[in-house]
Amino acid sequence: MEFQRYAIYYTAPNGALADFGAAWLGWDIATGLPVQHPIVHGLQDDVSEITQTPRKYGFHGTIKPPFRLASGTTAAALAERVKTLCSVEQPFALDGLKLSRLGRFLALTIEGDATPLANLASTMVKELDVFRAPPTEMELEKRRKANLSEQQEQYLMQWGYPYVMDEFRFHLTLTGRLETNRAAALQEILEPVLEGTLPTPFKVDDLTLAGEDMSGRFHEIQRFKLAGEG
Repeated sequence: MEFQRYAIYYTAPNGALADFGAAWLGWDIATGLPVQHPIVHGLQDDVSEITQTPRKYGFHGTIKPPFRLASGTTAAALAERVKTLCSVEQPFALDGLKLSRLGRFLALTIEGDATPLANLASTMVKELDVFRAPPTEMELEKRRKANLSEQQEQYLMQWGYPYVMDEFRFHLTLTGRLETNRAAALQEILEPVLEGTLPTPFKVDDLTLAGEDMSGRFHEIQRFKLAGEG
């Protein structure tokens, strides 16, 4: 399959969390297939509508944001570099995940200290930057519509994305932008649905190289174990 962009993601391993994420969004990034949305008791919203924006990315947490390959680099070389980097990174466990409202959308976020995950993301952003083509003017303009801070603007120009390094906030997106009261009601409905599904502790022991197909949907290309020894 041909891909137009690549990214490094955290994607949930086979199990309850991955199954929920794929069904909720309607797209399974691991299989590259649509999935039927779940029936959620008490939910008045159209799941397909409120998940339309994040659906194409699949259920994931961004580690290195999507990028086009730089001239002179290849997908095979990228995969080999990711494998090498992961081979020296140690797996780790964080306290857990929780359902949160981030502005006007819902996402799963880290419970407790997220420093090991932030450090891993910073390493991947830096070490894989040689594979990233510079953003186009259109891409820059799109990012700047978010009224970036001076630091975010600097990161955008240096790393191609404003929310990296100390601006990084790991999350697994569940919805697009919602009205405030709608987001609050949905959070109340989803919390019991997620009970027993959110991992405690939250283990990070591999990363996923993902690719965006020509229709804009992301697929798992390969998973790489974090295999560094303590």
